[in-house]
Amino acid sequence: MSYKIIVDSCGELTEEMKESGHFETASLEIDVNGHHIIDDETFNQADFLKYVAESPECPKSSCPSPERYMEAYHCEAEHVYAVTLSAELSGSYNSAVLGKNLYTEEYGKKDIYVFNSRSASIGETLIALKIQECEDKSMTFEETVCHVENYIKEQNTYFVLETLETLRKNGRLTGLKAIMATALNIKPVMGATPEGTICQLGQARGMKKALLKMGEHIISDVKNSKEKILAISHCNCKERAEAVKAMLKSKADFKDIIILDTAGISSMYAADGGIIVVV
Repeated sequence: MSYKIIVDSCGELTEEMKESGHFETASLEIDVNGHHIIDDETFNQADFLKYVAESPECPKSSCPSPERYMEAYHCEAEHVYAVTLSAELSGSYNSAVLGKNLYTEEYGKKDIYVFNSRSASIGETLIALKIQECEDKSMTFEETVCHVENYIKEQNTYFVLETLETLRKNGRLTGLKAIMATALNIKPVMGATPEGTICQLGQARGMKKALLKMGEHIISDVKNSKEKILAISHCNCKERAEAVKAMLKSKADFKDIIILDTAGISSMYAADGGIIVVV
């Protein structure tokens, strides 16, 4: 069966994914300091970080429209999947579902399924790769959906950022009671709940200690690491990402390790120097 996987632009694609012909990006958009940015192949991270540094206000994002998703579903592929940023953090999931409903009304029934990643960034990447793996094994549409939904339930997301201001000001830290002592260089270790909201796992003084603490959580949580892909995304800090890779590789064996630079939306929330790990 032919298939297509649509990933909203919070999820980064590897070069192999881009070249395969099976993946398409549904772009979110960003407004910052008078600049309107489409999160696609034209995104320039250096320029974006410069705009953010110069802006007195946090950047704002908008998700793809239902019509954009409907357009992506209208293709020759027999099986179509969408992977979106956590529904608890963005309207992208609801937009993708509405786009499916619009498609059905306009063109009739088709095998389309929208996955709520309950994650972000490279978490979406791993989910898209899992869909590809299932399809390449000739699983049925229903088998693929079931297998990937179970995979999402087992997936864990962790991150340490230089600043949480964008997340805080854009309302993504709702419900967190802990006060971050930024004046003391306290760096919180953050994660995703099973529902796809953000939670605090711990904290440490300084980035280096926070990354070590994050590593402790990852190694403690991971099961059957040899069967898992370790995925790391970073915002303008490849050396830091490589150090995290080396730290985790010294403590556990993984099926594979992926490191990608964050795209637009992930760069917006991770901010300069942020690290996201999903396994």
